Amino acid sequence: MFSIALYEPEIPPNTGNIIRLCANFGLPLHLIEPLGFSMDEKLLRRAALDYQEYAAVKIHPDLNTAITRITPHRVLAISTKGQARLDRFEFAKNDLVVFGPETRGIPEPLLFSDRFDEVIKIPMQQGSRSLNLSNAVAIVAFEAWRQLGCPGASAP
Repeated sequence: MFSIALYEPEIPPNTGNIIRLCANFGLPLHLIEPLGFSMDEKLLRRAALDYQEYAAVKIHPDLNTAITRITPHRVLAISTKGQARLDRFEFAKNDLVVFGPETRGIPEPLLFSDRFDEVIKIPMQQGSRSLNLSNAVAIVAFEAWRQLGCPGASAP
């Protein structure tokens, strides 16, 4: 299964919503420090509801350590600066999909470094700046999960 990573997340309710999403899709969630909040923060717990106990959440001190520990097939960044469009991209098992912090995204020197195999963008209307982080993760996670056959989904 592929994994989701949040690089230096800043807003607790976004991370809480993403914990809930990952629990429901059976996806590991990796948080890359520094975090802009405590994992005990009330707003994070409220957004995650009781799903935090069902989600596989790991915290890593930096991106390099996360990649070393996870050993993904590919490391993919999601950014409005990407060249590959989400609707035309093919995900693979064991991809690591990395999202940047809410207020600034993944820093460009890192985004366009050899750490990422591909930088993917979500198609939006011309002139649109960005999506909320938890919404962007939901869109990308569902597309990748759908492409991989919705593993673990309940039968119809």
